[in-house]
Amino acid sequence: MVTDHASRPTVTRAPVLPTSITPTLLKQLTARVSAAPDAARVTTNTPYTGVPLADFPVSTPEDVEAAFARARIAQKSWAATPIAERKRILLRYHDLVLARQDEALDLMQAENGKTRRDAYLEVIDIGIVSRYYARTAGKYLSPKRRRGAIPLLTHTTELRHPKGVVAVISPWNYPLSMAASDTIAALMAGNAVVQKPDTQTALTALWSMDLMYEAGLPADVWQMVVGRGSSIGGALMDNANYMMFTGSTATGRQIASDAGKRLIGASLELGGKNAMIVLDDADIDKAAEGAVNACFPSAGQLCVSIERLYVAESIRDKFVAAFVARTKKLKIGAAYDYSMDVGSLTTPSQLTTVTEHVEDAVAKGATVLAGGKARPDLGPFFYEPTILTDVTPDMTVYDHETFGPVVSVYPYRDTDEAVSQANATAYGLNASVWTGNGARGRAVAARMHAGTVNVNEAFAAAWGSIDAPMGGMGDSGLGRRHGADGILKYTEAQTVAHQRLQGFYPPSGMNPETWTNLLTGAIKVMKAMGLR
Repeated sequence: MVTDHASRPTVTRAPVLPTSITPTLLKQLTARVSAAPDAARVTTNTPYTGVPLADFPVSTPEDVEAAFARARIAQKSWAATPIAERKRILLRYHDLVLARQDEALDLMQAENGKTRRDAYLEVIDIGIVSRYYARTAGKYLSPKRRRGAIPLLTHTTELRHPKGVVAVISPWNYPLSMAASDTIAALMAGNAVVQKPDTQTALTALWSMDLMYEAGLPADVWQMVVGRGSSIGGALMDNANYMMFTGSTATGRQIASDAGKRLIGASLELGGKNAMIVLDDADIDKAAEGAVNACFPSAGQLCVSIERLYVAESIRDKFVAAFVARTKKLKIGAAYDYSMDVGSLTTPSQLTTVTEHVEDAVAKGATVLAGGKARPDLGPFFYEPTILTDVTPDMTVYDHETFGPVVSVYPYRDTDEAVSQANATAYGLNASVWTGNGARGRAVAARMHAGTVNVNEAFAAAWGSIDAPMGGMGDSGLGRRHGADGILKYTEAQTVAHQRLQGFYPPSGMNPETWTNLLTGAIKVMKAMGLR
């Protein structure tokens, strides 16, 4: 049954396009797509109003192969470019992104439909990632001395070589963060990149690439192709030396299988059905505010957002009342400024999924405490932030990823039950724990089956800690971005061992048995000395 709805403010529809998105800019960006002059064209629409936004040339498999051919040539000289020069280019890119952020914000909102506040987080993300890898790539990629087989006689060095040309397939939900952050690390490692962004948000990806070239990136080191995965995905896989994919679990499984057949590496950040646990000692007001920030950014179209909320029975009623009250106060609508709290879903298919999940739940007995309705009065794909209770396992929303502004609230009796319920999913991307005791929160976090867990935060704390790895467990993927893992995955490790004076066989004239006794004695001495 439906007991209430989110507030429904009167909102003026956003202008068709912000003034920064000019025909000249659109022509400049779409011309960067690697496609033939007579390519077929595809038009995208802005989610806010449904009006046409951009007209792109569509890349063919042959265009993809040509892009890889150019990239392989460019990569050789790029790999030979000193890291100090790569660093200078990346720091210039960092400055350009921050200086021209309004362009990026307008493009992200026009293509994705998110609020300006949510779009700004992507700008900050790319600034942090750019600075981090500019400052740390030299440390991660420099030759490392390793302990040799025979102390003093074996000189061993670990080297890092770029993979070659990396394919990056990036999604529509975070068009700047996902388009640029993985590419930044691949480029800093000395690779070239051929990228396929989702067509819906390709302008933002092309804008990012355009700025990198303005910062000094040599020609053809980063290229962009546009088209359906069913058309050009095979060509990307067939030509890549490494595959970086962010998207659905189903597609990720296929990419992992194809990469395995080719014996190339792949990093996959996939779906999530993320859980938040509110412990009985949590500050209710802070936790309720945290839940709003956990569930509804980018209209819930965020891989690390929360869709399952577990609340201690002793505080359940007070928490739910506070959470519902805050949710009803959210301003929903379209605006190219910071006046809105929740924006639009991005595509018709997402609106369909969200609507079907909620309707299925209500039909089977779920209660809607807030939201639960599409808002065509605001725009074609708007949907109210929605809170459900009385959700049962027979409902689709119970264990399927909704990827929209919908969260289900469940009570629990004790911490063991909360952790068990939170971990009862095939996914394992992100989780959140709220408590008044940090040590207790970290202890519960360590028991969560998720690649990142935040205590008294939703997802930004772990995501923003880019010196630490980020990625999923289980059906949420393979590999990690950020930190050392985020750049070293784009490299091949090579060990060079230089043996001096004496090797592993007895010197001329020595009895082999005597030699083996000497080696055995040496190994025992090394153990006694605590040597590895």
